[in-house]
Amino acid sequence: MDARLPATFTSAEAAEHGVTRRGLQRMLRDGLIGRISRGLYRRTDAEPTDYDLAEIAAKARRATLCLLSALASHELTDIIPSEHDVALPRGTWPPRLSAPVRWHLFAPTTFDIGREEVPVDDAHALGVYNAPRSIVDAYRLRRELGPDIANEALRRWLRRGGQASELMKIASFFPAARPAILNALQILL
Repeated sequence: MDARLPATFTSAEAAEHGVTRRGLQRMLRDGLIGRISRGLYRRTDAEPTDYDLAEIAAKARRATLCLLSALASHELTDIIPSEHDVALPRGTWPPRLSAPVRWHLFAPTTFDIGREEVPVDDAHALGVYNAPRSIVDAYRLRRELGPDIANEALRRWLRRGGQASELMKIASFFPAARPAILNALQILL
């Protein structure tokens, strides 16, 4: 096996490293690599990772965990989503994945607000919205998630030392969510 192959790679990336289709099949048969999805592979000697997140990161470079998935990653909800909530900039075509994903298209002008990247493996990173942005999105899309999820996330974040000023700074970019957040802050503080 070519040691230069990244932990997660596509068949096209393998070809760039001189691995033929037949070589890929041989590595699969010998257990040197595993198939994550169609055209996406992972070395078996690589550090363990979540295959769903690796597939999302490899096939959608701007993908960003949002809503319930982001709230769960920040431990602001007890709900374990059955699908990954993933945002892409509006106008981007979501790829077909084997991972359970619910795609959301966010405005390109506000897409990067509160977006951070976390490494999935040695070659790929996945975006995730920080806690304040995730809370703002929960209020902004509360008709989809329900107001209880947004209120509980805000309550937990404030108990951990979250600052209302930080939340309102992010909320200033989303005027529709601002009144609901102010109302909740008045009740909680």
